[in-house]
Order: sequence, then C-alpha cells, then structure tokens
Amino acid sequence: MGNTKSGAVSKELLQDLKISTKFSEAEITQWYENFQKQCPSGRITPAEFEAIYGRFFPESDAKSYAQHVFRSFDTNDDGTLDFREYIVALHMTSSGRMTLKLEWAFSLFDVDKNGYITKSEVCEICQAIFKLIPKEKVDDLPSDENTAEKRAEKLWGYFKKGDNDRVAEGEFIDGIMANADAMRLIQYEPTK
Repeated sequence: MGNTKSGAVSKELLQDLKISTKFSEAEITQWYENFQKQCPSGRITPAEFEAIYGRFFPESDAKSYAQHVFRSFDTNDDGTLDFREYIVALHMTSSGRMTLKLEWAFSLFDVDKNGYITKSEVCEICQAIFKLIPKEKVDDLPSDENTAEKRAEKLWGYFKKGDNDRVAEGEFIDGIMANADAMRLIQYEPTK
C-alpha cells in the first residue's frame, strides 16, 4: 500500500492512516516528510532498523531485540518497513491504550506468527530483552530475574501454563494486565 517516491503522502494512504491510527493529517504529513528524508528509498531495511535501535541502547547489544521488533512491524513479511508499517508501529507502541501496546507485545513474542506464544518463544524474547540490559545494571535485578532464563521462567509462570502449553493473545493480555511484574518483564527501558 502506497509508498511513492514523490514528496507528498498519497491521499489514499493519508486517509487510511488517519482512520487506523487516529493521528492527525498534519502529524502524518510531517512524519512522512521526515521518513522520506531519512529513508529516500521509502523503505527501512533490517540493518538500518538495527542501527536506529542501537542508538537507543548504546551500552547494550540491541541487535537480536531489534530483529524481533522489526519482524513484528513487518506485517506484509517483505523484509522491509514501508511508511504505513512504520506509522502503524509508531501508533501501536506509543498510543496511550494499554491493550494496543499489549497486542503489539504479543506479536513480538509470537516469533513464528502462528497466533500463540510458547514457552520457548518467551525464552527467545527474554534472551533478546536481557541483552538490552547493561551489564552493570544486571546486579541490581531481583535474584529471580537476574538471568534471561529466570526472567522467562517468572514471566511464563504468570500465565499458569505447563512447559508444553501455549498462550493465546487474549490470555497474554489478561495475564500481563493482571500483574505489574509481568508488565515489567516484557520490556526493558533504559534509565535516562
């Protein structure tokens, strides 16, 4: 859906994004202009995305997490992010609605995109999240969260599932919303 290399966002794309994101026309137009400056090809590659993510986590290894985030944003599975995918991702991750953020988090954890999360997928994402934590901050973590494995085990425990069970999106959202610790475990935000 519509990324042209011209300087203006198409009317069709603008209308679609206004409806699906609730961003204003002015906001979308401004983001489009900035996107075109930063990505003249109209697409963000995985390597470019990893570089952007690396700037947010300069003291960490953000590569594997960035790869998972990229996968969750690349909704048409073409290996790049176009403007539409970029804006929808921005909306999902920055909107005030917790359920929207958790829907995105579910897509992040659903590595194989089959509509369910398994314990092994939770372990894989927790490994990537753990790499975002600077080594000097790991010592400050609670003893039941100071490794990626312990973090994954604790998070999986909130869903009350066996090792071979799986979690659907609704269960994931309910399980995270029911426990502040679970919410903290699915992310890492660097201290400023």
